[in-house]
Amino acid sequence: MAGLRTVASIALTLLVLALLGTDTPHLVAGAMTAMVSTFAIKEKQVRGQAVTLALGLPVALTAMSLGALLNTRVVIGDAFFVVLIFGAVYSRRFGDRGTALGLIGFQIYFVSLFVHATGAGLPRLYLALSVAFACSAVVRFALVPETPERVLTRLRDAFRARLAQLLASQIALLDTPPHQLEKVLDDLRRRTARLHEAALMIQGRLEEGTPDAAAGALLQRRVADAEIATERLGMLLLNARSAEGANTLTLHLPNAPVPSTRNLIPPEDAATATLRRELNALHLMVARGASEDRTAVAHVRNRLLGYRDEEKLPHASEAVQDVFRGVGEAARAVLGLRLALDGPQDESSDTPATTRSREEFDAEDIALATADDTADEEPTGLHRATTRAAFQVAVGSVLAIIGGEFLSSQRWYWAVLTCWVVFLNTASTGEILVKGYRRLLGTVLGVFAGVLLAGAVGNHTWLAFALVLVFIFAMFFSAPLSYALMSFFVTAMLGLLYTLLNTYSVSVLLLRIEETALGAVCGVIAAVLVLPVRTDSRTDELLSTVLDKLGDVVSAAVEQLSGGPASDLLSLARELDTALEDLRASIQPLTHPITPLRERRQTARYLVALLESCAYHARSLAATAELVPYSKTIAADPRLERAGLRIARNLAVLSSYVQDERAGAIESGASIASRLKADGPGGLPSATVTSRVLRHLQRLDEGVVGLARPLDVPVAERAEAKSVRG
Repeated sequence: MAGLRTVASIALTLLVLALLGTDTPHLVAGAMTAMVSTFAIKEKQVRGQAVTLALGLPVALTAMSLGALLNTRVVIGDAFFVVLIFGAVYSRRFGDRGTALGLIGFQIYFVSLFVHATGAGLPRLYLALSVAFACSAVVRFALVPETPERVLTRLRDAFRARLAQLLASQIALLDTPPHQLEKVLDDLRRRTARLHEAALMIQGRLEEGTPDAAAGALLQRRVADAEIATERLGMLLLNARSAEGANTLTLHLPNAPVPSTRNLIPPEDAATATLRRELNALHLMVARGASEDRTAVAHVRNRLLGYRDEEKLPHASEAVQDVFRGVGEAARAVLGLRLALDGPQDESSDTPATTRSREEFDAEDIALATADDTADEEPTGLHRATTRAAFQVAVGSVLAIIGGEFLSSQRWYWAVLTCWVVFLNTASTGEILVKGYRRLLGTVLGVFAGVLLAGAVGNHTWLAFALVLVFIFAMFFSAPLSYALMSFFVTAMLGLLYTLLNTYSVSVLLLRIEETALGAVCGVIAAVLVLPVRTDSRTDELLSTVLDKLGDVVSAAVEQLSGGPASDLLSLARELDTALEDLRASIQPLTHPITPLRERRQTARYLVALLESCAYHARSLAATAELVPYSKTIAADPRLERAGLRIARNLAVLSSYVQDERAGAIESGASIASRLKADGPGGLPSATVTSRVLRHLQRLDEGVVGLARPLDVPVAERAEAKSVRG
């Protein structure tokens, strides 16, 4: 949508300017301004977008005027450019509006340098800029409107589609022969990650896209339920066909060992045939919309929800029966998702199992209360990320200007632009290095494409503009996928713009490579020398946050599972997911293919996979704990409180070691199940919540202990464990 909106803004601007008889240089200026004024504005509310766009025009006119006036004053112009860059980066501390206005000011000043603006040509440039902003407004608010509600609707549809894709992979897992299992597991990992990504994107849009906080919290809960139940169903399927039991690492660690070499689910067994049918029915229930064959969906829904009752389970092995239980819980989660997305459903054909599920949802809705968000304390002064980045990019730009002037007195600003870009959305030296490498790679490949296209286009102006539009759309479309690919399209587009301005030559594009490399090097030097943030320090900080958030979720969930008061577990789980996403992004320099530290790369990947596995089990505990206050069939178990103490303590020890505070050792020993049996008579009755969460607690305990090895934390085995084994 961003690419479509930007392309439409540029096309409309070119059309209006062409009708006004504008020459090619001013067409280029208008097109570039339309692109900047469209992609720079990221505010979610329409009113905020309109205000920022209105403020952006005077900022753009001022930047263009200063660029034209200072174009011939080298020293003063360069000094002002550095001050402008500092201000543009520093303005990010003021939120989306400050970021947008700073970006518009910088980019329009860059446009003035690109088209060689002069004082005499300012009136026509003012016209081009005004037309570009007006066309951007028309496209944004009339032709390709974007409201928070529209965005959330598209994300909800995307979540439903990705949920159906994940179920399709799970159906394939049921009958996949052993030699093809690795391929199916790759699909499962990819689609599980994409489903989680869609859930996080929905969470980020709930506040603006829903009418009130209660509706947002309800949708968040239903999305989380569906995600957890579907991921758990995949684990149960994998466990059912494995002789040794599956580990959640299999679904989170690429190239993890396949747990079994043979399929233990008999393909011709009656229970297997029934399971295959029910998995396809669940897929149908997800894929069908609210207006499609409600009778068939209701019939499927009632049948699948019946597997929540023990007496409805078919005769099969315990592992296969677990899969049927998982199907029932997934059907319940999908019913909740359909209620949240599509509104009330027909209740005329409800079975007792369906009625029970609806009553649970109604009880949750009545008891739903949103917790106030407590803002974390913001760093100040030079510790603030925007302030630090502003000083870094200012120093890097000074170096880029000096070096760029030696390479070319006409194109030096390419080095400054690269230095600026590598600092955007980066927080450590390693991230800047990787981003600079990717930009250089994309630029080199884009130069070759630019050479070929410039020769093919020749003097066909409108053909060149058409290709520019194609490349701009491709640039936006590929940006989330590959920064190198995006840089390729940017450079290829610039080759066409140089052709339009009659300044194209192979030497110009080769100079583009040199300036890009120089700008990337200057950015890295500034990041290393000026208020540096080492990748290790940044990663350790985020890792400690993840461990703390994981401890918060586990402690709160176990407290509620033990009979404690209800709390906002889903908000805690959302904070955990956000922290883990930040860590995953920060750790990319350590896992990038170009890193020479191979063993460290494997350790980092293993660490993230372990944390993702732990987060999955923590979310599952939270989802089950949410059911306890409203369920009529399961009761809390006070014994769980002691079981959660060891996990919480071990997480605190891990966090202290990450922060260079030595606080004892990880406690390992008797399994959670054996400790629960020792705490009370009898087994683990199915009427308590313990039977539902025991596997999650055990896997979480094992995962937390497993984190000790990559983090080099000592493990102490308790004496009670030795006596249990003895």
